[in-house]
Amino acid sequence: MINRALIRLKVVQLVYAYYQNEGKTTEVALQELDFSLQKAHDLYKSLLLLLVELRRMAERKAKARNTKLKRLTPGSDSVLAANQFLQQLDANIALHEWADKQKSLWEQEEAFVKKLYESFTNHDHFLGYLDKEDRSYEADREIVRKLYKTLIVNNEAFAPILEEQSLYWNDDKEIVDSFVLKTIKRFDPANGPEQELLPLYGTDEDSTFAARLFTTTLERADDIRDFIRQSTKNWEFSRLAFMDIIIMQIALAEILAFDNIPLNVSFNEYLDIAKVYSTPRSSSYIHGMLDNICKKLKAEGILLK
Repeated sequence: MINRALIRLKVVQLVYAYYQNEGKTTEVALQELDFSLQKAHDLYKSLLLLLVELRRMAERKAKARNTKLKRLTPGSDSVLAANQFLQQLDANIALHEWADKQKSLWEQEEAFVKKLYESFTNHDHFLGYLDKEDRSYEADREIVRKLYKTLIVNNEAFAPILEEQSLYWNDDKEIVDSFVLKTIKRFDPANGPEQELLPLYGTDEDSTFAARLFTTTLERADDIRDFIRQSTKNWEFSRLAFMDIIIMQIALAEILAFDNIPLNVSFNEYLDIAKVYSTPRSSSYIHGMLDNICKKLKAEGILLK
């Protein structure tokens, strides 16, 4: 599940923190890196559990209404409770095994879940779905995907809840949302409760990428910062935004250490990070700096790609 975009973001955050916290060892910093990546995987499963909690709330509401009326009546609650994708997710073995080891999250946020539930069942996507006769698994899965994308992705109401649970989660949510949407599309009714969730790492290479990028950034810091100094021209190195230096340092560490990663991939990934974590002008400035440095390193035979 952890992709290189998220790994790069984590490395930027932790290298920045490493330089801000004098006395921290590389070993401790690497442990923090591993922990932060594990927390991203925890958030992924927590968001899947949120969908399960919404289904369970629908089931409770449907039972309460039917008990009160003393007969089975169709409605939005019963339709959401009977959603075949959500039922399969609710029965997922891997998700249950993880949840059993965690402190409850969504049960403690009943007001928030209730408000989100109301948003789900009153949204035009869902109301339109109620009017359709198609109750296939594919249709059930697609309505959940649409509602997640519309009402959970970019929902600012999550910020205080996630911040209270983990310092990492607000920064992670945008990328993790994409993993949840990918998981929804991958679910197959033939797999039943044994449907596989996304693993912590997609490949063995990704599992080593984070540590290697982090250690290379620190071990080659002096050389890399010299490259940056030599390219500042009339702009003093000391006047550069510290986050810009960190982003360029990590980008150059990746460019120099990973021969199989194309230059344009490294450029684009770190420019995207700069747009979020640095000044408004940083992205274009960093692009120009990295381009000049790489051209110089190629001319000197240091960079061969």
